[in-house]
Amino acid sequence: MTSLAQRFTVGLTGGIGSGKTTVANLFGELGAALVDTDAIAHQLTAPGGLAIAPIRDHFGAAFIDERGAMDRARMRGHVFGNAAARQDLEAILHPLIRSETVRAAEAADGDYVIFVVPLLVESGTWVGRTDRILVVDCEEEVQITRVMQRNGLQRHEVEAIMAAQASRFARLAVADDVIENNRESAALPELVQALHGRYLELARAL
Repeated sequence: MTSLAQRFTVGLTGGIGSGKTTVANLFGELGAALVDTDAIAHQLTAPGGLAIAPIRDHFGAAFIDERGAMDRARMRGHVFGNAAARQDLEAILHPLIRSETVRAAEAADGDYVIFVVPLLVESGTWVGRTDRILVVDCEEEVQITRVMQRNGLQRHEVEAIMAAQASRFARLAVADDVIENNRESAALPELVQALHGRYLELARAL
């Protein structure tokens, strides 16, 4: 197991529908170790997850479903528009997510580590924690079209999700590297390959 301080790390983010998962998977195919914070959050709130007991203790058994997982729909409804409740949930989840991401990164095999963090900007804790921040960017109209087609949502539903996320400007403001993904393009693997080569150089320089 390698200490995270000895690994070259990248924080990868992007708005909904930007294509960040596609980009992350392309890096993974080239040899990067992927650590997905969304997947870790789901594990923590799944039956037997480390977050279940503190969630039950704080919010009550009504927020745990019959399988023993966090009732995501009920919790979403509870914290939406309720800043205090959202902060209480984050106070439970964020330290666990952080410790689990570190553990996963130290155990991962790969040329370097990419943390896939959809809410990297929103969390306020990731900037400065990685060697580089990579933003997958696209025009907002492209985001809307993709998510409507992929998820079967109405336009106003997609716009509401985007409004709750950091703005495109805020993401680009923290970016060290940007991959533009405005169209389904055969050039995407080429762009990833070029950045992968750069990241390998930086990883070897550590």
